[in-house]
Amino acid sequence: MKTFKKIIVAVVATIWALNSQAQQDPMYTHYMYNTLMVNPGYAGSRDALTITALHRSQWVNFKGAPVVQSLTMHSPIINEHIGIGLSVLNDKIGPSNRTSIFADFAYRMNLTKKSKLALGLSAGANIFQGNLSSLQLDQQSDPAFQYNSTNRVLPNFGFGAYYSRERFYAGISVPGLIQNNYSAITATNLTGAEQRHYFFIMGGVINLGENLAFKPTTLVKATPGAPVQADLTASFIIFKKLMLGAMYRTGDSFGGLIGFNITDQLYAGYSYDYSYGLRTGRYNSGSHEICLRYDFIFFSKKQIHTPRHF
Repeated sequence: MKTFKKIIVAVVATIWALNSQAQQDPMYTHYMYNTLMVNPGYAGSRDALTITALHRSQWVNFKGAPVVQSLTMHSPIINEHIGIGLSVLNDKIGPSNRTSIFADFAYRMNLTKKSKLALGLSAGANIFQGNLSSLQLDQQSDPAFQYNSTNRVLPNFGFGAYYSRERFYAGISVPGLIQNNYSAITATNLTGAEQRHYFFIMGGVINLGENLAFKPTTLVKATPGAPVQADLTASFIIFKKLMLGAMYRTGDSFGGLIGFNITDQLYAGYSYDYSYGLRTGRYNSGSHEICLRYDFIFFSKKQIHTPRHF
């Protein structure tokens, strides 16, 4: 039974890392606070030097499950029309590991006095490593698992458009336009390629009273060969400090979020989601996520409302 579970883990990890017919980018329950990872048009939109760190442990207690860390920083420069950013990702799944480093650039245009449209570009590289030979199998001589990949660098670039007002935003993006081929990673018949991921984001804030606001958000993900997936999140902001929310991910999971504006500049959040739709659900204890965001310096000469919702 122990050997069988190890084989299952090997198969799941390999499919996640190399399969060309599945969603390959990591998921985030805190997508509404980690926007730069999916849309480069977001760069500079907070009119501050903003740094966001996120850690996600998915399918806890399931051996080889995904573990993700991301770090983003972005800021306007020169004037309010130009934003730049840096996005760093580490995504470990079973014996495979992907590190991504991308620079982001956004040009922000004033559509009206209260709304803006930003067009963004990102450029960087994904660094893949695979230690398939470390897996314990019934047949250790299986050629499909005898070759490792070390520091395979695959460059890529992306595009995004981001529309924003004080209490509403929407955006579309394709973070990876090049469909790089993995096939040369090993000398086996394991083949695969990076697939384009298409993202649509939208959210808003509705005041329900002086000390209560409702914040609905969504993230829709589409990838060739995989079902379209949507994250639907409903949050309430209490006394402009405390955030309580519930989330539902179609065909996958549901859970809750809690966050707190510790100061006008520092936000901390935690989420838990449980995978109901996966066969692995019975073997794990859910997924945990922690998010920290800090606005170091505000550049806008206009009055900035607190808290900043997007």
